[in-house]
Amino acid sequence: MKNINFPQRSSGLSKTKFLLGSLVLISLGLYSFNKMKDYTPEEHLTGVPALSGMLDKSKFTMSSIISVDLYHNTARFPLFKGSFKGKTVWYVRTDVSDEQLAKELGLNFSPRLANAGKDCPFCVQSVQSAKSIPGATAVEFAGTVDFSPMRKLVPGPKGFLPMAAEPGSVAGPGYSDLIQVKGSNIVYNAPIVATGDGPLDVSPNHTNTLDRVTAIDTRNMTVDLQFIRAFSHGKDIFYLSFSASDPGSAVIERGTFIPAMASLPFGNDPRNPNGSRSSIFAFANGKLGKNDPNAQGLAHVILDNPPGGLSTQNPALFESLRKLGDARNILGSFPTLKDKQERELYSPLWDLNVCVWSDETVAKKMNYAQTDANTITQLAAKGYITNPGGGKLGSANIVVNCPVIGFATSAPQEAQAPRVTN
Repeated sequence: MKNINFPQRSSGLSKTKFLLGSLVLISLGLYSFNKMKDYTPEEHLTGVPALSGMLDKSKFTMSSIISVDLYHNTARFPLFKGSFKGKTVWYVRTDVSDEQLAKELGLNFSPRLANAGKDCPFCVQSVQSAKSIPGATAVEFAGTVDFSPMRKLVPGPKGFLPMAAEPGSVAGPGYSDLIQVKGSNIVYNAPIVATGDGPLDVSPNHTNTLDRVTAIDTRNMTVDLQFIRAFSHGKDIFYLSFSASDPGSAVIERGTFIPAMASLPFGNDPRNPNGSRSSIFAFANGKLGKNDPNAQGLAHVILDNPPGGLSTQNPALFESLRKLGDARNILGSFPTLKDKQERELYSPLWDLNVCVWSDETVAKKMNYAQTDANTITQLAAKGYITNPGGGKLGSANIVVNCPVIGFATSAPQEAQAPRVTN
């Protein structure tokens, strides 16, 4: 690059002004470029390649996680014992609304969890405990989960929508994954993952465990949960799935059906600091293909994986999910973002946006895998993506509880495109 020679008469101040002015012009130019960029679907060259070994702890978002096995896509968590009307329940902790407790307990900090009970008292269950931190001593839950139903998924002609979908677990009266010890204002994400004193069933039937539990040890107090590979801010990330407010979503997510979650504040308002939902984007008609890096979406996860329950007795399903088989949804917030305001918008409670590529985009085979929420909304503004009815992309008013656990290589830091503001 050619050196810039300042005239001899220029003072140091003049040079400084020149440099500052240049930086401002460059910044404005980059801003204008981003603002004026003609967004079109771009091919994703690598997808999410299969990983192996154990994930380094520096890539965890929760220090309380014991280990993450990339060969089986499972995360080992501390297990906690509770009760409901004298019956044993087993639960985990993932997120908390208090920053100091998040650091002390090794959980995700999600300040907007504190809003979950606003105008929706049944969205957070009040539990009884001698201490304010659940798990420090015995916890008596106000509701529980029935894990006995058999999960059923019958693909539709195009995979999604399914012809039939019956959740493998259903919330009972008074149950929510979100809990608050009576007398405290701190909200925890603490889902029940198993019930009873054993034996606990980790076969494909999961008669008394969550459908994503692959191992549970009540002596050493650990549980292995199969996680989902996804994207956030252009990065390959991992999250767990515990529940959904819609039965079909609960089936696809292999979680518990909790209809009360649909009342969590607020739909179509993911940036509201007084709400509790962040945005998640799932494609209804993304590309199909078992080894295609651009395969993505609900039809893909239904059609491109072997049938059956998640279990060590079904290794083919583990292997398929590890090799590009997940839906690879896109999260609109993440707890590692550089900007504090953006970082604190993270919530494990996701407001589902179902994305549909336009017929023309599909016909041109441009329905490529997407990795960034803002890019998706830019493409929607251009007409490439709509909601399932052909209208403006927005909330389906389905909430899923999916706390993040880590990232594959580098942490999500910032959006890959400007936000659409109108």
